[in-house]
Amino acid sequence: MTPTDAIAALRAHADPARAAEMAAYHKQTREVLGLSNAVTGALAAEWRRSRDLPALVTLARGLWASDIFEARLAAGKLFLQARIRPDDTAAWECIAGFVPEFDSWAIADAVAQSGAKRLVQDPARLDEVEGWITADHMWTRRAALVFSLPFTNSRHPAPTEAAARTRILGWCERLAPDRDWFIQKAVAWWLRELSKREPDTVRDWLAAHGPTLKPFAAKEAARHLPG
Repeated sequence: MTPTDAIAALRAHADPARAAEMAAYHKQTREVLGLSNAVTGALAAEWRRSRDLPALVTLARGLWASDIFEARLAAGKLFLQARIRPDDTAAWECIAGFVPEFDSWAIADAVAQSGAKRLVQDPARLDEVEGWITADHMWTRRAALVFSLPFTNSRHPAPTEAAARTRILGWCERLAPDRDWFIQKAVAWWLRELSKREPDTVRDWLAAHGPTLKPFAAKEAARHLPG
């Protein structure tokens, strides 16, 4: 399966009427084919199962380079395995290479699904991701928090995960003064997810730094706090 073949497979499911609606909703100027998430995801899963890592990297980069909306979504879903053996460095480098070109939340979040898996597999990559929070590119700053969402998941975090949480809470503090809506939303999202496992930690964070957030973000971050 070459990138050209994969794009042809995506085009086989094109729906022009749906494409127009999706382009308007997602504010896309690139080509949109009108595929449902289910179709795009199913094709990506098929390709993911049938190829080794070097072939997946080649396919992902070819899909991304096409600049078709659904092709970029599919590229983002090609590395969703919990583990890639023997080494997923090539997958991580491919995913991280897409980040500076993010310009849409849908594409950014599709790639983040795979990026989060690769970050959990090797938390040392947080050193690289931390550099994203000072990027001029808003979507790169946002990616630092969206990629790291899985570190909020455990109710009984291992020491490595607990240390990651403390570190990322520091990122939230540094990004809280950022007035961009998407950054405010990402900070709130990260805190809201953590509040499901560590409500006291989030309550303390909001007491100290909540006034720095926009009111809607502070409210969203506290949405699941008891009381």
